[in-house]
Amino acid sequence: MDVLIADSLEPEVLGWLSARHGVHCDPALAREPSAFRRHLPQARAVVVPALLALDAPLLARAPLLRCVGRLTPSVDNIDVAACSARGIEIVRPSTAATVAEAEFAVGALLQMLRRVPVISPEGLLVGRELNGSTIGIIGMTSTARPLAELLRAFGSRVVGYDPGLHATDPQWARWNVTPLGLRELVEQCDGVVVLLAYFSRYRGLLGERYLLRCRQDQVLVNLSSALILEEAALADALTSGRMAAAWLDSVDRAMTAPGRPLHAIDSLQVTPRVASTTREAHLRASWDVARRLDRILTEEPRSLRLSVARPDGRAGRPDAPAPG
Repeated sequence: MDVLIADSLEPEVLGWLSARHGVHCDPALAREPSAFRRHLPQARAVVVPALLALDAPLLARAPLLRCVGRLTPSVDNIDVAACSARGIEIVRPSTAATVAEAEFAVGALLQMLRRVPVISPEGLLVGRELNGSTIGIIGMTSTARPLAELLRAFGSRVVGYDPGLHATDPQWARWNVTPLGLRELVEQCDGVVVLLAYFSRYRGLLGERYLLRCRQDQVLVNLSSALILEEAALADALTSGRMAAAWLDSVDRAMTAPGRPLHAIDSLQVTPRVASTTREAHLRASWDVARRLDRILTEEPRSLRLSVARPDGRAGRPDAPAPG
């Protein structure tokens, strides 16, 4: 068996991959960890859904494993450090879900701006429009570009922040997004969309230091890891009324459990990673991941290429000229 698939690939993609490699596909394995563990030692590649955790002990049971596939950008369920230490490549779709995520973010903003009314100067409860609003994007990922285009079509002013992108970088101008510091963005924006790719150094990035200064009646959409947000600070911003509403598309369902700061907050919406789950995005993601898995599995491992013996008995590339 070359490829073990515990997720749902599109039938046409599965047929293409099965014609090229030995494939065992069973989405039910995501709910049967013991069965998944039995199959894992024979696999050279696996495709896992968000429900199936792939940690270091489990990876140790897979001596042949060369790559791990995910049909969504999130890798919250994969021990990235353990994969790196073993030389196991993580394969994710590059831009398959960008349009789906951009549309979801706009839809979430529209819903919150309308269904969470604010008090007008005349004392009336009113909804708000994207037109004329300032919307901030945190994290200039591939989703940021179609999102900025959609927001501008609604008449929004679009600003952005990315810790890895200098304010003078030409990408800001190409995407027609105005760069701001994180504090300025949080203070000025009517709505904020968090797309930033998660790394441990960003844990709690949006905490009390920034959320205490958020613009009155701001709405927030987070399509990144929930770990970027400091739970207590977000709960305080929502319950105090400074922030009108927040929408978190996260795999961490326990974050609203009893005893957690975000429990039973009416202005908080939590969905289980549905931003990228459209039929079109799933098809694009299936092809993207399948083709990259095929390329990895059919390429001769680099270590073997470098250790092939030359005709003169020396190690190295067989087509390299002998010395002297």
